[in-house]
Amino acid sequence: MFTITNIVVASLALGAVQALPQHIHARQDNATSTPAAPAVPVSTPDIFDDLLTAPTAIKRFQRLLTVGEGPEGPELLKGDDLRKATVFTFDRNAKPAPGAEGGVAVAANIGNFPILTGLGISTTVGFLEPCGINTPHVHPRATEMLTLVEGEKMEFGFVLENALVGPKQNPEVAGYLNAFEATVFPQGSIHYQFNNNCKPATFVAALNSEDPGTSQIAQNFFALNSEVVDATLGFPGQINSKNIDEFGASLPANLARDARACMAKCGQ
Repeated sequence: MFTITNIVVASLALGAVQALPQHIHARQDNATSTPAAPAVPVSTPDIFDDLLTAPTAIKRFQRLLTVGEGPEGPELLKGDDLRKATVFTFDRNAKPAPGAEGGVAVAANIGNFPILTGLGISTTVGFLEPCGINTPHVHPRATEMLTLVEGEKMEFGFVLENALVGPKQNPEVAGYLNAFEATVFPQGSIHYQFNNNCKPATFVAALNSEDPGTSQIAQNFFALNSEVVDATLGFPGQINSKNIDEFGASLPANLARDARACMAKCGQ
């Protein structure tokens, strides 16, 4: 079983990147004429101005899902307009950032699916290629429950806060998932997923915040002052102020190809 340390070191050596595609679901504006006027698109900033200041939940849903304010009240959107406001597509073919090889993660959150505002939930679907890794990261505002829906023996690990175990004991909670098995990553825990197989894997992650946030551990650690990084790692002969910028620049943004053994096993 790969430890988080193995994953971080491998991501340093093998790097690749991905980006979370922004599927902006612009809904339709409320018209004020009588009878109800056709729905017209509005910009995302305008949507959030209304959603975040709506006095009640029903007012927020009216802003998203209705149009017009005639004598009989607002009218529900229809057809494609209603679909755009209520359906999010997790595009398996979404393009990651240039150079990505490990896969792609597509997130539905308050930033790209406005109907989630105030609902306290979001979802990410991850498409991991053979030997792909979702490198160690944390969600500062959410607990995650992750279910594998395609693949087998997808490895995972997480580390909680300090003092779970003794000072010289391994604190990593590690395991693997088969299809339709799930695990949980508590809020703030460092965690990763690794598809140590020669076939693609797909997972669905539910998070209990519409704005969970993500912070990649290695990438953001190496963004710190190089002297602090040197002192923390304690490996001046390997990573020091002379080469820290080179290491930091080569880190993957998120999903990375890892495990030379896996790649060799799969003939890559």
